[in-house]
Amino acid sequence: MIQINEHSYKVLSDEEEVLVAKTEEWLKEKRPQDYFLAHERFRRLRNLGNAVFDYPSIKETQFVKDILINENQLTESLLAFSSPSHVLRTPAKVATLRSFLIAKFHAFYLLSRLTDKNNELHSLLKNVPFTVVYTLMAEDVYFSCLDDPDFSPNTKSMLANDLINLWDSGTDQRSIHHLMALSSLWKARDSAPPSFGTMDGNSELLRISIDMGTDTEWEDFLKEESTNDSTRWALEEFLFGLSYEEILQVRGRLMHYGVFSVSHDEVRSYLDSRPVYSVVNGQDPRAIYDFFLERRDACTLRKRVNAPGPLHTLEEIYLKYRIILESC
Repeated sequence: MIQINEHSYKVLSDEEEVLVAKTEEWLKEKRPQDYFLAHERFRRLRNLGNAVFDYPSIKETQFVKDILINENQLTESLLAFSSPSHVLRTPAKVATLRSFLIAKFHAFYLLSRLTDKNNELHSLLKNVPFTVVYTLMAEDVYFSCLDDPDFSPNTKSMLANDLINLWDSGTDQRSIHHLMALSSLWKARDSAPPSFGTMDGNSELLRISIDMGTDTEWEDFLKEESTNDSTRWALEEFLFGLSYEEILQVRGRLMHYGVFSVSHDEVRSYLDSRPVYSVVNGQDPRAIYDFFLERRDACTLRKRVNAPGPLHTLEEIYLKYRIILESC
């Protein structure tokens, strides 16, 4: 097991190392031509991880974007480089950690593709890329929370430290726990693609809620947030795979022409331009993350021009809801 200097952070967890070893052993026997490819990919990943985790923690960095780091300014310091336009002001530890996570995603995604004939290994390997996606999402959510006036200074300080711990270790246990509920939501959404119909979203939400089964966290969230317009709009974008603006456009045409429902095949003909969001395959973690980023960027644009519609993604709203409950 490779460990990192004085911080003792591991490039891969014990469970991941065992999984890689078992996979390489299977590949050596069943697919020897692919064994060397996988072995070399993980050798390079470990080398990259060693370099990344050798960088000091943000807590040991005196300046971030020309702001002196101290406990009172930690939140402001982190927000100072959260914008993509400040990329050259991003601490090297943060930038390299993101590169490591992307490399880790590709390495485990490769193994999952190579083990499609081994159901046990394939199932376990497939979970790691999703965990990487959740970690990348968590970083965005933390920045969103730090910029949210609804959070107290004490809560923001706690979240700032959690964000730094994420950068130091490459994982975030808080988000992994709560995003597993969103993972279930993605699976339920994928098994019940939108039928559109009257465009009220009730049938989609009902099918997804049934598939979610006994997930009380999700049920409580829906009850608490059911009257919140911003949450409802974000949920509709998630359910339909359309932007808030496209949903209004389709509903407007239904009303204008006196049409009571629209089919899945017809809905695209109701839109005059290319769809804003990509078509999502819930089995592909890359598509899930793309869809999240597309909605996040649309929310950012609405904030900038003061336009109506959701200002946060469903994932952000859900995680903020869970964080507030925990901090009460």
